[in-house]
Amino acid sequence: MSILTETFTLNNGVKIPKVGFGTWQIPDGKQTYDAVAAALKAGYRHIDTAKVYRNERSVGKAIRDSGIKREDIFLTSKLPAETKTYAGAIEDFRSTMDALDAGYLDLYLVHAPWPWAEKGANYDKENIEVWKAMQDIYASGKVRAIGVSNFNVHDLQNILARAEVKPAIDQIRYFVGYTEPQTTKFAKDNDILVEAYSPLATGGILQNAAIKEIAAKYDVSVAQLAIKFVLQNAVLPLPKAAHEEHIKNNAQLDFEISVEDMLKLNGLTETNLNR
Repeated sequence: MSILTETFTLNNGVKIPKVGFGTWQIPDGKQTYDAVAAALKAGYRHIDTAKVYRNERSVGKAIRDSGIKREDIFLTSKLPAETKTYAGAIEDFRSTMDALDAGYLDLYLVHAPWPWAEKGANYDKENIEVWKAMQDIYASGKVRAIGVSNFNVHDLQNILARAEVKPAIDQIRYFVGYTEPQTTKFAKDNDILVEAYSPLATGGILQNAAIKEIAAKYDVSVAQLAIKFVLQNAVLPLPKAAHEEHIKNNAQLDFEISVEDMLKLNGLTETNLNR
């Protein structure tokens, strides 16, 4: 069975394919359309986008043109990080639905706990208001699951203390050498699935000697090893690629990293990665 057809089960019972296809930094139009079409053709059934990526229309069109049943594709989008009001969240959700034209969303995430220009600022009060909107969107039946992105332990605690619907996902920056252990542990302890964006560190780990050596041992690429590492930590990877060959290769994960090598990989940090 292909890894692309295997699933994790979210805390509300919804099944989510174990590997997603990310579309961050892929320009709208032909590039996004072709990348998503190639991913679907290669067997991916989990596509991740966001309003701020400005490519939702092309993602939606590629899905509609694929000939694959809508219910066989898991589609995620995200509420912009800058939107911190109830009314704004409802409005942005409507515009996302209009752009994607996919009938419904499988997962809708709050993109960050703070506006990007104010990274690290405290928006606890506003996030509670936004989460109320997310819960109402969920209750409408237009979204099968809701969650967050870039939320740390404090941000998750803030939501959980008042939530009627627990976030199903926390999508965070996560890769070999950068695994956010506190956030990951807290999320898992609270039955929140962690998704890894930038599992290849936006290409940053592809030349690392220690990782290359382990990849060679399994006769796989560094990218394949990095994605499998995420999976073996029970985290969902969202590799992004624009070229068909890379899209296909990123899904060739039919190997197992040994316990010893997982310990080595989990022991790497960003500091020794750059040596």
